[in-house]
Amino acid sequence: MAGSSGFYWARAGFASGLISRRRMAGYAWQNVQFRLRGSTDDATDRVRREVGEMIAGKRVLDFQRMAPKVLAGVLPRIYPQMLEVAYAHQDAGRPVYICTAASQEMAELLAHVLAFDGGIGARSEVVDGIYTGRAGGPFTYREGKAQAIRELAAAEGLDLAASWAYSDSESDLPMMRAVGRPVAVNPDGPLLKVAREEDWEILRFDRLGRRLKALAAFGAAALVGTAGRSVATRTRAR
Repeated sequence: MAGSSGFYWARAGFASGLISRRRMAGYAWQNVQFRLRGSTDDATDRVRREVGEMIAGKRVLDFQRMAPKVLAGVLPRIYPQMLEVAYAHQDAGRPVYICTAASQEMAELLAHVLAFDGGIGARSEVVDGIYTGRAGGPFTYREGKAQAIRELAAAEGLDLAASWAYSDSESDLPMMRAVGRPVAVNPDGPLLKVAREEDWEILRFDRLGRRLKALAAFGAAALVGTAGRSVATRTRAR
């Protein structure tokens, strides 16, 4: 997708009184940096800590009720061309998964709406329907994302050497190197450099109006990463 899904969670949280106006403005500025320069480890780690603090003690149900508003913002920003690629994989018999640093709930919700085969995201610990603010598993960012798809492959009998991974960010290099067919999509500078050096496929989609790139950045603050990076896999031959 163009931009980050995180802003739409932040906006819904702001409307519900979970996020202050000052923090919301901070997320908007972070997204400007995200849209212009890509993700950074420090920024992602900081936002992850802030999100943990924000959700601690809150009901899971309250966040689930935000989902319609979140989807209303996210779905129009998904690249139609990427959906065509994903569906072509499915039609060829390969299951398709979203793998994202956004929440597991967001990953599963998007996977369901887009008719994908599953979603992999960052899990948060829940006790009696309440978020504790602690992580519930590996953070699906950098090596954590690669670890997550290896676990999926082991559980589902998938052959990563015969799989594709799509991403726009250098932060996803561990995931992309875990598969046999990495593809860079609208890559940031560092990922483009690697893709050229290693002769990876490179796809370029319309960025929903390049002339509005800087202005649009103010409308999509990055909370925990870009949703919509997907991994397409096929079952190991028996």
